[in-house]
Amino acid sequence: MRYATYSVNGDTFYGAVTDTGMIDLSALFPRWPTLLSVIQAGALDQLEAAASSASVTHHDYQFEMVLPDTPRILCVGVNFPDRNAEYKDGSTQPKHMSLFPRFASGFTGHEQNLIRPPENHTLDYEGEVAIVIGKQGRRISQVDAYDHIAALTLCNEGTIRDWVRHAKFNVTQGKNWDRSGAIGPWLVPFKNASQLDDARIITRVNGQVRQDDVLSRMMFPIREEIAYISTFMTLKPGDIIVTGTPTGAGARFDPPRYLVPGDVIEVEVGGIGTLRNGVEDEQP
Repeated sequence: MRYATYSVNGDTFYGAVTDTGMIDLSALFPRWPTLLSVIQAGALDQLEAAASSASVTHHDYQFEMVLPDTPRILCVGVNFPDRNAEYKDGSTQPKHMSLFPRFASGFTGHEQNLIRPPENHTLDYEGEVAIVIGKQGRRISQVDAYDHIAALTLCNEGTIRDWVRHAKFNVTQGKNWDRSGAIGPWLVPFKNASQLDDARIITRVNGQVRQDDVLSRMMFPIREEIAYISTFMTLKPGDIIVTGTPTGAGARFDPPRYLVPGDVIEVEVGGIGTLRNGVEDEQP
């Protein structure tokens, strides 16, 4: 089952995605007004039971960022060996993972355009798997880490490259432009380890493969990410961890291949789906 946040004529709903349309589940569960509240209640299984006997309610709709009210998004940077090598600084695998925050306002939904701002045109793509925490925990062991995942989704962690260089020690400025990235299309409930351990991530721009790798090659696997992050902060239901992107982002080509209006970016992971976005310039 797949669950999405979507809008119709300016009204926002959540529901189950089918091949013929959306099943509005928000109307059936008024005590949970958003998908975030469903996650926080640990109630994805109740959505599945309801959707199995319900009919499609909406055929025309727009996907929204799948958890637009998520309180916290943490991203893991430089998490594949070839990605680390791209920096050409001679460094081996670092002892600890790099982390930075992103905010929900920086993301849009599936089939919506990423926004290129007028201040800078170095908009780049980064295809990634994102996990949604479903069970609160602090100092979670790697052995128990997967027990704390509620669902999986995809992320195009769009970045304004020049703005990640504005300061010496952080990348926050380049990572949080409004609607510069996307998370979606939907949530896929997490059932077993093979959904992550065997996953292959592919990013295409205008049909051309730019990124292609398997999650098992991560320098910091997802179990370790959960354990490490939960050491210094309590992970709570609805938190999102964006787990790292393979080599092949546009900035690493010579010359760089930054995104321009009209481009189409697809992030695909078997068992989760395909997140697709166009690009447009910000309108005054």
